Amino acid sequence: MEAYLGLFTAAFVAATLLPFYSEALLIGLQAADYDPLSLWLWATAGNTLGAAVNWALGRWLLHFQDWRWFPFKPESLGLAQRWYQRWGVWSLLMAWLPVGGDALTFIAGIMRINFMLFFVLTWIGKGARYAALLGLFDWASGLA
Repeated sequence: MEAYLGLFTAAFVAATLLPFYSEALLIGLQAADYDPLSLWLWATAGNTLGAAVNWALGRWLLHFQDWRWFPFKPESLGLAQRWYQRWGVWSLLMAWLPVGGDALTFIAGIMRINFMLFFVLTWIGKGARYAALLGLFDWASGLA
Protein backbone atom coordinates (compact mmCIF):
# COMPACT_ATOMS: atom_id res chain seq x y z
CA MET A 1 0.00 0.00 0.00
CA GLU A 2 2.92 2.35 0.72
CA ALA A 3 4.08 2.10 -2.89
CA TYR A 4 0.65 3.15 -4.20
CA LEU A 5 0.45 6.04 -1.72
CA GLY A 6 3.95 7.10 -2.75
CA LEU A 7 2.91 7.04 -6.40
CA PHE A 8 -0.25 9.01 -5.58
CA THR A 9 1.85 11.62 -3.75
CA ALA A 10 4.44 11.85 -6.52
CA ALA A 11 1.72 12.23 -9.16
CA PHE A 12 -0.09 14.82 -7.03
CA VAL A 13 3.03 16.96 -6.56
CA ALA A 14 3.96 16.58 -10.23
CA ALA A 15 0.60 18.09 -11.25
CA THR A 16 0.99 21.21 -9.11
CA LEU A 17 3.05 24.22 -10.14
CA LEU A 18 6.05 22.60 -8.41
CA PRO A 19 8.65 20.95 -10.69
CA PHE A 20 8.37 17.20 -10.12
CA TYR A 21 7.89 14.04 -12.21
CA SER A 22 6.10 10.81 -11.38
CA GLU A 23 6.82 8.74 -14.49
CA ALA A 24 10.01 7.10 -13.20
CA LEU A 25 8.25 5.85 -10.07
CA LEU A 26 5.30 4.60 -12.14
CA ILE A 27 7.55 2.59 -14.47
CA GLY A 28 9.71 1.39 -11.58
CA LEU A 29 6.67 0.02 -9.78
CA GLN A 30 5.43 -1.61 -12.96
CA ALA A 31 8.84 -3.22 -13.42
CA ALA A 32 8.53 -4.52 -9.84
CA ASP A 33 5.31 -6.31 -10.89
CA TYR A 34 2.78 -4.07 -9.19
CA ASP A 35 -0.72 -4.30 -10.65
CA PRO A 36 -0.87 -2.00 -13.73
CA LEU A 37 -4.55 -1.11 -13.21
CA SER A 38 -3.89 -0.10 -9.61
CA LEU A 39 -0.86 1.91 -10.68
CA TRP A 40 -2.96 3.64 -13.32
CA LEU A 41 -5.74 4.45 -10.85
CA TRP A 42 -3.44 5.82 -8.14
CA ALA A 43 -1.30 7.86 -10.54
CA THR A 44 -4.28 9.27 -12.44
CA ALA A 45 -6.11 10.15 -9.22
CA GLY A 46 -3.08 11.87 -7.70
CA ASN A 47 -2.25 13.79 -10.86
CA THR A 48 -5.84 14.90 -11.42
CA LEU A 49 -6.28 16.03 -7.81
CA GLY A 50 -2.99 17.93 -8.01
CA ALA A 51 -4.31 19.71 -11.09
CA ALA A 52 -7.44 20.55 -9.09
CA VAL A 53 -5.20 22.41 -6.63
CA ASN A 54 -3.96 24.53 -9.53
CA TRP A 55 -7.55 25.19 -10.59
CA ALA A 56 -8.44 26.26 -7.03
CA LEU A 57 -5.41 28.57 -6.86
CA GLY A 58 -6.44 30.18 -10.13
CA ARG A 59 -9.99 30.56 -8.91
CA TRP A 60 -8.81 32.03 -5.60
CA LEU A 61 -6.59 34.61 -7.29
CA LEU A 62 -9.66 35.91 -9.10
CA HIS A 63 -10.76 37.47 -5.78
CA PHE A 64 -7.94 39.98 -6.24
CA GLN A 65 -8.97 41.10 -9.73
CA ASP A 66 -9.80 44.64 -8.51
CA TRP A 67 -6.35 45.15 -7.00
CA ARG A 68 -3.79 47.18 -8.91
CA TRP A 69 -1.16 44.40 -8.92
CA PHE A 70 -3.54 41.83 -10.45
CA PRO A 71 -1.92 40.78 -13.77
CA PHE A 72 -5.11 41.00 -15.89
CA LYS A 73 -7.30 44.02 -16.63
CA PRO A 74 -11.07 43.43 -16.33
CA GLU A 75 -11.62 43.91 -20.08
CA SER A 76 -8.90 41.47 -21.10
CA LEU A 77 -9.98 38.99 -18.42
CA GLY A 78 -13.57 39.03 -19.70
CA LEU A 79 -12.43 38.55 -23.28
CA ALA A 80 -10.06 35.75 -22.30
CA GLN A 81 -12.77 34.05 -20.26
CA ARG A 82 -15.17 34.06 -23.21
CA TRP A 83 -12.47 32.73 -25.56
CA TYR A 84 -11.29 30.06 -23.13
CA GLN A 85 -14.82 28.91 -22.38
CA ARG A 86 -15.56 28.61 -26.09
CA TRP A 87 -12.33 27.01 -27.35
CA GLY A 88 -9.86 26.61 -24.56
CA VAL A 89 -11.67 24.15 -22.34
CA TRP A 90 -10.76 21.30 -24.69
CA SER A 91 -7.11 22.17 -24.18
CA LEU A 92 -7.49 20.60 -20.72
CA LEU A 93 -7.16 17.24 -22.46
CA MET A 94 -3.52 18.30 -22.89
CA ALA A 95 -2.99 19.15 -19.20
CA TRP A 96 -0.65 16.15 -18.97
CA LEU A 97 2.04 17.90 -21.04
CA PRO A 98 5.28 18.33 -19.09
CA VAL A 99 5.62 21.93 -20.33
CA GLY A 100 2.55 24.13 -20.12
CA GLY A 101 0.15 21.51 -18.78
CA ASP A 102 0.19 22.85 -15.23
CA ALA A 103 -0.41 26.37 -16.53
CA LEU A 104 -3.50 25.18 -18.39
CA THR A 105 -5.04 23.94 -15.16
CA PHE A 106 -4.18 27.19 -13.36
CA ILE A 107 -5.67 29.31 -16.15
CA ALA A 108 -8.80 27.15 -16.11
CA GLY A 109 -9.36 28.26 -12.52
CA ILE A 110 -8.83 31.91 -13.39
CA MET A 111 -11.24 31.52 -16.30
CA ARG A 112 -13.85 29.97 -13.96
CA ILE A 113 -14.18 26.77 -15.95
CA ASN A 114 -16.87 24.57 -14.44
CA PHE A 115 -15.08 22.29 -12.00
CA MET A 116 -16.81 19.07 -13.06
CA LEU A 117 -15.99 19.71 -16.73
CA PHE A 118 -12.43 20.62 -15.73
CA PHE A 119 -12.11 17.48 -13.63
CA VAL A 120 -13.47 15.11 -16.30
CA LEU A 121 -11.34 16.53 -19.13
CA THR A 122 -8.22 16.59 -16.96
CA TRP A 123 -8.89 13.02 -15.73
CA ILE A 124 -9.26 11.80 -19.34
CA GLY A 125 -6.06 13.46 -20.52
CA LYS A 126 -3.94 12.45 -17.57
CA GLY A 127 -5.40 8.94 -17.49
CA ALA A 128 -4.64 8.48 -21.19
CA ARG A 129 -1.04 9.55 -20.64
CA TYR A 130 -0.50 7.12 -17.76
CA ALA A 131 -2.20 4.33 -19.72
CA ALA A 132 0.09 5.04 -22.68
CA LEU A 133 3.17 4.97 -20.45
CA LEU A 134 2.14 1.69 -18.84
CA GLY A 135 1.30 0.17 -22.23
CA LEU A 136 4.54 1.35 -23.80
CA PHE A 137 6.59 -0.10 -20.95
CA ASP A 138 4.69 -3.38 -21.16
CA TRP A 139 5.28 -3.53 -24.91
CA ALA A 140 8.97 -2.63 -24.57
CA SER A 141 9.55 -5.18 -21.82
CA GLY A 142 7.99 -7.85 -24.09
CA LEU A 143 10.66 -7.09 -26.69
CA ALA A 144 13.49 -7.86 -24.30
